[in-house]
Amino acid sequence: MILPVEPLTLLAFAPAALALNLTPGADMMFCLGQGLKGGKSAGMAANLGIAAGGMVQVLAAGLGLGALVAAHPAAFEAIRWAGVAYLLWLAVKALRAPGPVATQVAARPMGQVFREAALVNLLNPKVILFILAFLPQFVDPARAVLPQILTLGAVFCLGGLAVNGVVGVFAGSIGGRLARSALLSRWLSRASAAIFAGLALRLAVLQRG
Repeated sequence: MILPVEPLTLLAFAPAALALNLTPGADMMFCLGQGLKGGKSAGMAANLGIAAGGMVQVLAAGLGLGALVAAHPAAFEAIRWAGVAYLLWLAVKALRAPGPVATQVAARPMGQVFREAALVNLLNPKVILFILAFLPQFVDPARAVLPQILTLGAVFCLGGLAVNGVVGVFAGSIGGRLARSALLSRWLSRASAAIFAGLALRLAVLQRG
C-alpha cells in the first residue's frame, strides 16, 4: 500500500507540528477558558470542536479555498471581523452567566461548547493562512497534493487534540474545585470573559503577513 506521505517526511513533520501545537495560542486559550468555566467535559468538548474546525480548514486549504482568502483582502477582513464579533459576544455571555456551583460545573450542553469552539477556529482566517504556509513545505509535488495535505493536516490536528485535551482537562479539574466557592465562581466567569476578550483583541490586531 502506497502512503500519501513518505514515512521519512512524516518523521520530520511530526516533531515540527508538535512543537507548534505546544505553543500557546488562541485554540489552547479557548480550551483553557472552557475547562475553567465548565469542567473537564467542557474542556474536552472545546478541544474536539477546535480539532474539527482545524480539519475543515485543512480541507479548505487543500481544495484551494485558502489561496482564495489569501488573495482577496476583503474576504480575509470579513472573516476576521466576524470572528472578533463572535468572541466579544462570548465574553459578554460569560460575564452575564450566573456563577457556576458544584452541581452546575458540567451542566452546560457539550454540543454547544463543541459548536462554539469549531466556530472560533473557523472564524480565524489566520489558521488557514498558516496551514497554507506550513503544510506545503512537506508536500511532494510529484504526488497527489490533496491526500498529502489531508494526511499532514490530520497529524497536526491530532497533536493539537492531545495537547489541548490535556490543557482542557487540567483546567477542568481546577475549575471544578474553584467553583465550590461563590467568590471564586465569579472570578471564573470574569477570567473566561477576559480570555474571550483577549482572543478578540488578538484577532483584531493581527496582520495578514
